[in-house]
Amino acid sequence: MDESNNESTVGDNEGEEKTMRTEPLCTDWASTPREKLQGAMKMAEKFMEEKEVHKAIRELIRYVALTRIIHGDGHWKMAQAFTSLAHGYLILQGLPAQAIQHAESARRALLTRGHLPSPSLGEKGEILGTLVTLYYTLGTAHLAQNNGKESYVNLQKAEKIMEELQKLDGRVITGLKVSQKDLVIALGRTCLQQNKLGFAMGYFEKAVTAVTSAEGDMAPELISLYQEIAQMEKLKENYEQAIGYLLKAHSICVALHRELSIEAAQTGLLLGKAYAATGEEQHIVAAEMHFTGSLSAYRTMLSADDAQTLRAVTEFSKWLVRVGKKQQAYKLLDDSLKANIDINGGFSEKMVEIYHLMGSICLAEGEIREAHQLFNKCLQIQLAVYGPQHGKPRAMRELLNMLKSSAVCEENRPLG
Repeated sequence: MDESNNESTVGDNEGEEKTMRTEPLCTDWASTPREKLQGAMKMAEKFMEEKEVHKAIRELIRYVALTRIIHGDGHWKMAQAFTSLAHGYLILQGLPAQAIQHAESARRALLTRGHLPSPSLGEKGEILGTLVTLYYTLGTAHLAQNNGKESYVNLQKAEKIMEELQKLDGRVITGLKVSQKDLVIALGRTCLQQNKLGFAMGYFEKAVTAVTSAEGDMAPELISLYQEIAQMEKLKENYEQAIGYLLKAHSICVALHRELSIEAAQTGLLLGKAYAATGEEQHIVAAEMHFTGSLSAYRTMLSADDAQTLRAVTEFSKWLVRVGKKQQAYKLLDDSLKANIDINGGFSEKMVEIYHLMGSICLAEGEIREAHQLFNKCLQIQLAVYGPQHGKPRAMRELLNMLKSSAVCEENRPLG
Protein backbone atom coordinates (compact mmCIF):
# COMPACT_ATOMS: atom_id res chain seq x y z
CA MET A 1 0.00 0.00 0.00
CA ASP A 2 1.37 3.39 -1.00
CA GLU A 3 1.49 5.50 2.16
CA SER A 4 1.78 8.71 0.13
CA ASN A 5 -1.55 7.87 -1.48
CA ASN A 6 -3.00 7.19 1.96
CA GLU A 7 -1.84 10.56 3.25
CA SER A 8 -3.28 12.27 0.20
CA THR A 9 -6.61 10.52 0.70
CA VAL A 10 -6.72 11.52 4.36
CA GLY A 11 -6.28 15.13 3.29
CA ASP A 12 -9.01 14.75 0.68
CA ASN A 13 -11.34 13.28 3.29
CA GLU A 14 -10.77 16.20 5.65
CA GLY A 15 -11.62 18.64 2.85
CA GLU A 16 -14.64 16.56 1.96
CA GLU A 17 -15.93 16.67 5.54
CA LYS A 18 -15.66 20.49 5.52
CA THR A 19 -17.56 20.67 2.22
CA MET A 20 -20.31 18.45 3.58
CA ARG A 21 -21.03 20.83 6.41
CA THR A 22 -22.30 23.36 3.86
CA GLU A 23 -23.92 20.92 1.39
CA PRO A 24 -27.62 20.09 1.70
CA LEU A 25 -28.51 16.44 2.13
CA CYS A 26 -29.96 14.72 -0.92
CA THR A 27 -32.90 13.48 1.16
CA ASP A 28 -35.69 16.05 0.73
CA TRP A 29 -38.03 14.13 3.01
CA ALA A 30 -35.61 14.25 5.94
CA SER A 31 -36.28 17.27 8.13
CA THR A 32 -35.26 16.55 11.72
CA PRO A 33 -31.67 15.57 12.58
CA ARG A 34 -32.78 12.06 13.57
CA GLU A 35 -34.58 11.59 10.27
CA LYS A 36 -31.52 12.86 8.44
CA LEU A 37 -29.39 10.40 10.43
CA GLN A 38 -31.56 7.47 9.37
CA GLY A 39 -31.58 8.79 5.80
CA ALA A 40 -27.78 9.01 5.67
CA MET A 41 -27.38 5.35 6.64
CA LYS A 42 -30.10 4.24 4.19
CA MET A 43 -28.41 6.17 1.40
CA ALA A 44 -25.00 4.73 2.35
CA GLU A 45 -26.41 1.19 2.19
CA LYS A 46 -28.10 1.97 -1.14
CA PHE A 47 -24.87 3.30 -2.65
CA MET A 48 -22.96 0.26 -1.33
CA GLU A 49 -25.38 -2.07 -3.11
CA GLU A 50 -25.02 -0.03 -6.31
CA LYS A 51 -21.19 -0.03 -6.00
CA GLU A 52 -21.20 3.78 -5.80
CA VAL A 53 -18.20 3.76 -3.49
CA HIS A 54 -17.45 7.48 -3.27
CA LYS A 55 -21.09 8.38 -2.62
CA ALA A 56 -21.36 5.67 0.05
CA ILE A 57 -18.33 7.06 1.88
CA ARG A 58 -19.81 10.59 1.71
CA GLU A 59 -23.00 9.36 3.37
CA LEU A 60 -21.03 7.53 6.06
CA ILE A 61 -19.14 10.75 6.81
CA ARG A 62 -22.50 12.57 7.05
CA TYR A 63 -23.66 9.85 9.40
CA VAL A 64 -20.70 10.57 11.71
CA ALA A 65 -21.41 14.32 11.66
CA LEU A 66 -25.13 13.87 12.39
CA THR A 67 -24.43 11.35 15.16
CA ARG A 68 -22.16 13.89 16.85
CA ILE A 69 -24.92 16.54 16.64
CA ILE A 70 -27.60 14.23 18.08
CA HIS A 71 -25.70 12.12 20.63
CA GLY A 72 -22.46 13.98 21.36
CA ASP A 73 -18.90 12.66 21.48
CA GLY A 74 -19.36 10.60 24.65
CA HIS A 75 -22.17 8.35 23.39
CA TRP A 76 -21.57 4.79 22.18
CA LYS A 77 -23.47 5.68 18.99
CA MET A 78 -20.50 7.87 18.10
CA ALA A 79 -18.27 4.79 18.22
CA GLN A 80 -20.79 2.94 16.07
CA ALA A 81 -20.71 5.72 13.45
CA PHE A 82 -16.90 5.83 13.34
CA THR A 83 -16.82 2.03 13.10
CA SER A 84 -19.17 2.09 10.09
CA LEU A 85 -16.94 4.67 8.41
CA ALA A 86 -13.77 2.69 9.18
CA HIS A 87 -15.34 -0.51 7.84
CA GLY A 88 -16.44 1.39 4.72
CA TYR A 89 -12.95 2.68 3.99
CA LEU A 90 -11.54 -0.83 4.32
CA ILE A 91 -14.19 -2.85 2.47
CA LEU A 92 -15.23 -0.33 -0.18
CA GLN A 93 -11.95 1.43 -0.94
CA GLY A 94 -9.28 -0.93 0.41
CA LEU A 95 -7.62 1.83 2.45
CA PRO A 96 -6.24 0.29 5.66
CA ALA A 97 -4.57 3.47 6.94
CA GLN A 98 -7.87 5.41 6.86
CA ALA A 99 -9.72 2.43 8.33
CA ILE A 100 -7.30 2.27 11.28
CA GLN A 101 -7.55 6.04 11.82
CA HIS A 102 -11.36 5.99 12.12
CA ALA A 103 -11.45 2.70 14.04
CA GLU A 104 -9.13 4.23 16.63
CA SER A 105 -11.54 7.19 16.85
CA ALA A 106 -14.30 4.67 17.54
CA ARG A 107 -12.24 3.00 20.25
CA ARG A 108 -11.51 6.35 21.88
CA ALA A 109 -15.21 7.20 21.83
CA LEU A 110 -15.96 4.00 23.73
CA LEU A 111 -13.16 4.58 26.25
CA THR A 112 -14.37 8.12 27.06
CA ARG A 113 -17.98 7.15 27.71
CA GLY A 114 -17.54 7.45 31.48
CA HIS A 115 -19.85 5.78 34.02
CA LEU A 116 -23.24 5.47 32.34
CA PRO A 117 -26.33 3.41 33.24
CA SER A 118 -26.24 -0.22 32.11
CA PRO A 119 -27.54 -0.50 28.55
CA SER A 120 -30.75 -2.31 27.71
CA LEU A 121 -30.53 -5.79 26.15
CA GLY A 122 -31.11 -4.30 22.70
CA GLU A 123 -28.41 -1.68 23.22
CA LYS A 124 -26.03 -4.31 24.57
CA GLY A 125 -26.45 -6.29 21.36
CA GLU A 126 -25.75 -3.21 19.27
CA ILE A 127 -22.67 -2.31 21.32
CA LEU A 128 -21.30 -5.85 21.06
CA GLY A 129 -22.01 -5.87 17.32
CA THR A 130 -20.17 -2.58 16.97
CA LEU A 131 -17.20 -3.98 18.91
CA VAL A 132 -17.03 -7.06 16.69
CA THR A 133 -17.02 -4.85 13.58
CA LEU A 134 -14.50 -2.47 15.17
CA TYR A 135 -11.95 -5.15 16.08
CA TYR A 136 -12.52 -7.04 12.82
CA THR A 137 -11.82 -3.83 10.88
CA LEU A 138 -8.67 -3.12 12.90
CA GLY A 139 -7.53 -6.72 12.48
CA THR A 140 -8.04 -6.89 8.72
CA ALA A 141 -6.56 -3.41 8.20
CA HIS A 142 -3.38 -4.40 10.08
CA LEU A 143 -3.35 -7.65 8.08
CA ALA A 144 -3.37 -5.61 4.85
CA GLN A 145 -0.36 -3.70 6.19
CA ASN A 146 1.48 -6.97 6.97
CA ASN A 147 1.30 -6.29 10.71
CA GLY A 148 0.42 -9.85 11.68
CA LYS A 149 0.81 -9.55 15.45
CA GLU A 150 -1.48 -6.52 15.79
CA SER A 151 -3.93 -8.12 13.36
CA TYR A 152 -4.16 -11.34 15.38
CA VAL A 153 -4.68 -9.52 18.70
CA ASN A 154 -7.61 -7.51 17.32
CA LEU A 155 -9.21 -10.44 15.50
CA GLN A 156 -9.04 -12.55 18.66
CA LYS A 157 -10.90 -9.79 20.51
CA ALA A 158 -13.52 -9.80 17.77
CA GLU A 159 -13.82 -13.59 18.06
CA LYS A 160 -14.37 -13.47 21.84
CA ILE A 161 -16.98 -10.70 21.56
CA MET A 162 -18.73 -12.61 18.76
CA GLU A 163 -19.04 -15.60 21.12
CA GLU A 164 -20.63 -13.34 23.76
CA LEU A 165 -22.91 -11.83 21.15
CA GLN A 166 -24.14 -15.24 20.02
CA LYS A 167 -25.38 -15.94 23.56
CA LEU A 168 -28.01 -13.19 23.24
CA ASP A 169 -31.56 -14.12 22.29
CA GLY A 170 -31.23 -14.14 18.49
CA ARG A 171 -31.83 -10.42 18.14
CA VAL A 172 -31.08 -8.50 14.94
CA ILE A 173 -27.83 -6.68 15.63
CA THR A 174 -27.71 -3.42 13.66
CA GLY A 175 -24.09 -2.61 14.53
CA LEU A 176 -22.76 -5.94 13.23
CA LYS A 177 -21.37 -5.87 9.69
CA VAL A 178 -19.29 -9.03 10.01
CA SER A 179 -20.31 -12.68 9.77
CA GLN A 180 -18.74 -15.61 11.60
CA LYS A 181 -17.40 -16.72 8.22
CA ASP A 182 -15.69 -13.34 7.61
CA LEU A 183 -14.06 -13.55 11.01
CA VAL A 184 -12.66 -17.09 10.66
CA ILE A 185 -11.31 -16.31 7.17
CA ALA A 186 -9.51 -13.23 8.50
CA LEU A 187 -8.12 -15.23 11.43
CA GLY A 188 -6.93 -17.92 9.03
CA ARG A 189 -5.16 -15.33 6.88
CA THR A 190 -3.42 -13.62 9.77
CA CYS A 191 -2.26 -17.01 11.13
CA LEU A 192 -0.97 -17.90 7.66
CA GLN A 193 0.88 -14.57 7.47
CA GLN A 194 2.60 -15.41 10.78
CA ASN A 195 3.32 -18.98 9.64
CA LYS A 196 1.01 -20.45 12.32
CA LEU A 197 -0.03 -23.14 9.88
CA GLY A 198 -1.91 -25.39 12.31
CA PHE A 199 -4.14 -22.57 13.57
CA ALA A 200 -4.60 -21.25 10.03
CA MET A 201 -5.75 -24.66 8.78
CA GLY A 202 -8.32 -24.92 11.56
CA TYR A 203 -9.81 -21.52 10.73
CA PHE A 204 -9.87 -22.17 6.97
CA GLU A 205 -11.57 -25.53 7.45
CA LYS A 206 -14.27 -23.78 9.52
CA ALA A 207 -14.64 -21.22 6.73
CA VAL A 208 -14.98 -23.91 4.04
CA THR A 209 -17.66 -25.65 6.12
CA ALA A 210 -19.54 -22.36 6.59
CA VAL A 211 -19.40 -21.46 2.89
CA THR A 212 -20.41 -24.90 1.60
CA SER A 213 -23.27 -25.12 4.12
CA ALA A 214 -24.64 -21.75 3.03
CA GLU A 215 -23.83 -21.66 -0.70
CA GLY A 216 -22.91 -25.17 -1.84
CA ASP A 217 -19.64 -26.73 -2.99
CA MET A 218 -19.33 -24.51 -6.09
CA ALA A 219 -19.43 -21.19 -4.23
CA PRO A 220 -17.02 -18.57 -5.69
CA GLU A 221 -15.58 -17.82 -2.25
CA LEU A 222 -14.21 -21.36 -2.08
CA ILE A 223 -11.69 -20.53 -4.82
CA SER A 224 -9.55 -18.26 -2.63
CA LEU A 225 -10.03 -20.51 0.41
CA TYR A 226 -8.78 -23.59 -1.45
CA GLN A 227 -5.85 -21.56 -2.82
CA GLU A 228 -4.85 -20.44 0.67
CA ILE A 229 -5.14 -23.97 2.08
CA ALA A 230 -3.01 -25.17 -0.84
CA GLN A 231 -0.43 -22.51 0.01
CA MET A 232 -0.23 -23.90 3.56
CA GLU A 233 0.15 -27.46 2.32
CA LYS A 234 2.89 -26.32 -0.04
CA LEU A 235 4.74 -24.63 2.84
CA LYS A 236 4.60 -27.96 4.67
CA GLU A 237 5.85 -29.66 1.47
CA ASN A 238 2.62 -31.64 1.23
CA TYR A 239 2.55 -31.16 -2.53
CA GLU A 240 -0.06 -33.80 -3.34
CA GLN A 241 -2.52 -32.24 -0.88
CA ALA A 242 -1.77 -28.79 -2.29
CA ILE A 243 -2.48 -30.06 -5.80
CA GLY A 244 -5.76 -31.57 -4.61
CA TYR A 245 -7.01 -28.25 -3.22
CA LEU A 246 -5.87 -26.34 -6.32
CA LEU A 247 -7.70 -28.81 -8.56
CA LYS A 248 -10.88 -28.05 -6.59
CA ALA A 249 -10.29 -24.30 -6.99
CA HIS A 250 -9.58 -24.68 -10.71
CA SER A 251 -12.68 -26.77 -11.37
CA ILE A 252 -14.86 -24.10 -9.70
CA CYS A 253 -13.14 -21.38 -11.79
CA VAL A 254 -13.72 -23.23 -15.05
CA ALA A 255 -17.35 -23.96 -14.13
CA LEU A 256 -18.11 -20.36 -13.13
CA HIS A 257 -15.94 -18.39 -15.55
CA ARG A 258 -15.07 -20.83 -18.41
CA GLU A 259 -11.62 -22.10 -19.27
CA LEU A 260 -10.41 -19.03 -21.18
CA SER A 261 -10.79 -16.55 -18.33
CA ILE A 262 -8.42 -14.62 -16.08
CA GLU A 263 -9.72 -16.52 -13.04
CA ALA A 264 -9.01 -19.91 -14.65
CA ALA A 265 -5.62 -18.62 -15.83
CA GLN A 266 -4.69 -17.72 -12.25
CA THR A 267 -5.62 -21.10 -10.79
CA GLY A 268 -4.05 -22.87 -13.78
CA LEU A 269 -0.74 -21.11 -13.15
CA LEU A 270 -0.85 -22.08 -9.47
CA LEU A 271 -1.50 -25.69 -10.51
CA GLY A 272 1.43 -25.65 -12.92
CA LYS A 273 3.72 -24.36 -10.15
CA ALA A 274 2.36 -26.93 -7.67
CA TYR A 275 3.00 -29.85 -10.04
CA ALA A 276 6.45 -28.39 -10.81
CA ALA A 277 7.28 -28.06 -7.10
CA THR A 278 7.04 -31.83 -6.60
CA GLY A 279 10.13 -32.30 -8.77
CA GLU A 280 8.71 -35.67 -9.83
CA GLU A 281 8.96 -36.85 -13.43
CA GLN A 282 5.42 -38.23 -13.31
CA HIS A 283 4.09 -34.66 -12.93
CA ILE A 284 6.00 -33.10 -15.86
CA VAL A 285 3.14 -33.60 -18.33
CA ALA A 286 0.55 -32.18 -15.92
CA ALA A 287 2.76 -29.18 -15.07
CA GLU A 288 3.32 -28.35 -18.75
CA MET A 289 -0.38 -28.76 -19.52
CA HIS A 290 -1.42 -26.28 -16.82
CA PHE A 291 1.37 -23.79 -17.60
CA THR A 292 0.34 -23.89 -21.28
CA GLY A 293 -3.37 -23.56 -20.50
CA SER A 294 -2.77 -20.67 -18.14
CA LEU A 295 -0.60 -18.78 -20.62
CA SER A 296 -3.13 -19.37 -23.40
CA ALA A 297 -5.91 -17.93 -21.23
CA TYR A 298 -3.84 -14.88 -20.27
CA ARG A 299 -2.91 -14.22 -23.91
CA THR A 300 -6.57 -14.49 -24.92
CA MET A 301 -7.92 -12.25 -22.15
CA LEU A 302 -5.04 -9.78 -21.68
CA SER A 303 -2.34 -8.09 -23.75
CA ALA A 304 1.14 -9.53 -24.29
CA ASP A 305 2.67 -6.79 -22.12
CA ASP A 306 0.26 -7.23 -19.22
CA ALA A 307 2.06 -8.02 -15.95
CA GLN A 308 0.03 -11.22 -15.42
CA THR A 309 0.81 -12.51 -18.92
CA LEU A 310 4.51 -11.79 -18.44
CA ARG A 311 4.51 -13.51 -15.04
CA ALA A 312 3.02 -16.63 -16.66
CA VAL A 313 5.71 -16.51 -19.37
CA THR A 314 8.56 -16.21 -16.85
CA GLU A 315 7.21 -18.90 -14.49
CA PHE A 316 6.71 -21.33 -17.38
CA SER A 317 10.16 -20.53 -18.81
CA LYS A 318 11.96 -21.01 -15.49
CA TRP A 319 10.35 -24.43 -15.11
CA LEU A 320 11.26 -25.40 -18.69
CA VAL A 321 14.89 -24.52 -17.94
CA ARG A 322 14.80 -26.61 -14.74
CA VAL A 323 13.58 -29.69 -16.60
CA GLY A 324 16.21 -29.26 -19.32
CA LYS A 325 14.01 -27.75 -22.05
CA LYS A 326 16.18 -24.65 -22.57
CA GLN A 327 15.45 -24.25 -26.28
CA GLN A 328 11.69 -24.35 -25.67
CA ALA A 329 12.10 -21.81 -22.85
CA TYR A 330 14.19 -19.53 -25.08
CA LYS A 331 11.61 -19.64 -27.87
CA LEU A 332 8.80 -18.85 -25.43
CA LEU A 333 10.73 -15.86 -24.08
CA ASP A 334 11.74 -14.70 -27.57
CA ASP A 335 8.12 -14.83 -28.78
CA SER A 336 7.06 -12.78 -25.77
CA LEU A 337 9.87 -10.29 -26.41
CA LYS A 338 8.86 -9.84 -30.07
CA ALA A 339 5.21 -9.31 -29.09
CA ASN A 340 6.24 -6.66 -26.55
CA ILE A 341 8.52 -4.92 -29.06
CA ASP A 342 5.47 -4.54 -31.31
CA ILE A 343 3.54 -2.96 -28.41
CA ASN A 344 6.07 -0.83 -26.52
CA GLY A 345 9.42 -1.29 -28.22
CA GLY A 346 10.44 -3.90 -25.63
CA PHE A 347 11.89 -1.16 -23.44
CA SER A 348 9.97 -1.40 -20.19
CA GLU A 349 10.68 -2.43 -16.61
CA LYS A 350 8.43 -5.47 -17.04
CA MET A 351 10.79 -6.81 -19.73
CA VAL A 352 13.91 -6.91 -17.53
CA GLU A 353 13.25 -10.45 -16.34
CA ILE A 354 12.58 -11.65 -19.90
CA TYR A 355 15.93 -10.28 -21.11
CA HIS A 356 17.67 -11.65 -18.02
CA LEU A 357 16.26 -15.16 -18.46
CA MET A 358 17.18 -15.19 -22.14
CA GLY A 359 20.70 -14.02 -21.27
CA SER A 360 21.02 -16.73 -18.61
CA ILE A 361 19.99 -19.43 -21.11
CA CYS A 362 22.56 -18.15 -23.62
CA LEU A 363 25.22 -18.10 -20.91
CA ALA A 364 24.41 -21.69 -19.92
CA GLU A 365 24.71 -22.71 -23.58
CA GLY A 366 28.09 -20.98 -23.89
CA GLU A 367 26.71 -18.19 -26.09
CA ILE A 368 28.67 -15.44 -24.33
CA ARG A 369 28.28 -12.75 -27.01
CA GLU A 370 24.48 -13.14 -27.16
CA ALA A 371 24.28 -13.26 -23.36
CA HIS A 372 26.28 -10.02 -23.16
CA GLN A 373 23.88 -8.29 -25.57
CA LEU A 374 20.80 -9.40 -23.63
CA PHE A 375 22.26 -8.49 -20.24
CA ASN A 376 23.27 -5.11 -21.65
CA LYS A 377 19.63 -4.54 -22.62
CA CYS A 378 18.71 -5.32 -19.00
CA LEU A 379 21.23 -2.74 -17.82
CA GLN A 380 19.87 0.00 -20.10
CA ILE A 381 16.34 -0.51 -18.76
CA GLN A 382 17.53 -0.69 -15.14
CA LEU A 383 19.52 2.54 -15.54
CA ALA A 384 16.46 4.30 -16.95
CA VAL A 385 14.18 3.00 -14.18
CA TYR A 386 16.42 2.98 -11.07
CA GLY A 387 19.34 5.29 -11.85
CA PRO A 388 23.07 4.44 -11.86
CA GLN A 389 23.49 4.25 -8.06
CA HIS A 390 20.87 1.53 -7.49
CA GLY A 391 22.06 -1.96 -6.58
CA LYS A 392 20.39 -3.69 -9.54
CA PRO A 393 22.22 -1.85 -12.34
CA ARG A 394 25.48 -2.03 -10.36
CA ALA A 395 25.19 -5.82 -10.10
CA MET A 396 24.34 -6.09 -13.80
CA ARG A 397 27.31 -3.90 -14.74
CA GLU A 398 29.62 -6.18 -12.73
CA LEU A 399 28.28 -9.22 -14.60
CA LEU A 400 28.79 -7.48 -17.94
CA ASN A 401 32.35 -6.52 -17.04
CA MET A 402 33.07 -10.12 -16.07
CA LEU A 403 31.72 -11.37 -19.40
CA LYS A 404 33.58 -8.69 -21.32
CA SER A 405 36.90 -9.63 -19.76
CA SER A 406 36.28 -13.33 -20.24
CA ALA A 407 38.73 -15.02 -22.54
CA VAL A 408 35.86 -16.97 -24.06
CA CYS A 409 34.18 -13.85 -25.52
CA GLU A 410 35.17 -14.62 -29.11
CA GLU A 411 33.43 -16.67 -31.79
CA ASN A 412 30.46 -18.63 -30.38
CA ARG A 413 28.02 -21.07 -31.86
CA PRO A 414 24.68 -19.36 -32.57
CA LEU A 415 21.87 -20.48 -30.30
CA GLY A 416 19.97 -23.07 -32.33
